[in-house]
Amino acid sequence: MFLQALAAGDADRVEITDSLFARLYEELRGLAGAMLRGERGGHTLQPTALVHEAYAKLVDQSRVDWQCRAHFMGVAGQAMRRVLVDHARKRAAAKRGGDRERVTLAAVSGVGDRDLELIELDQVLTRLADESARAARVAELKLFAGLTSEEIALVLGVSRRTVTGDWTTARLWLSKELNG
Repeated sequence: MFLQALAAGDADRVEITDSLFARLYEELRGLAGAMLRGERGGHTLQPTALVHEAYAKLVDQSRVDWQCRAHFMGVAGQAMRRVLVDHARKRAAAKRGGDRERVTLAAVSGVGDRDLELIELDQVLTRLADESARAARVAELKLFAGLTSEEIALVLGVSRRTVTGDWTTARLWLSKELNG
């Protein structure tokens, strides 16, 4: 309903994004909590703050044509990734390289036991995007937005089989890059 109104241009963009955000708030908080659970203890960002900072980025998305719930969640996951990376960079700069944000990649074989700096993951995903933009987007949607293969296929407009292949490519590439 909200997405259709946005597409039709029937109402104020901010008002509709607010309504959509309110409807998906608990799901977004769950996603933020899952993202933060993989990071170091004592993280200064809490799930609520992460969701609200991501929302501040989402509300300015005037060029996005929201297609479905999965699309909204994908963009929200991307916004949360940016918030976390920005936060990690600021913290690393303030500490001159110490106490960096860390994540665990249980979904990537051979890397799940290793703590990983969030900034390093962002850099690796950026390099993957140079090789295969779609595989990098699939990895981002899996790791940061928590979307299923079916939801990713819907967001990207490709088949589930294509998403599965891209996820395999991304996992192998990430494993190789992160394990040296």
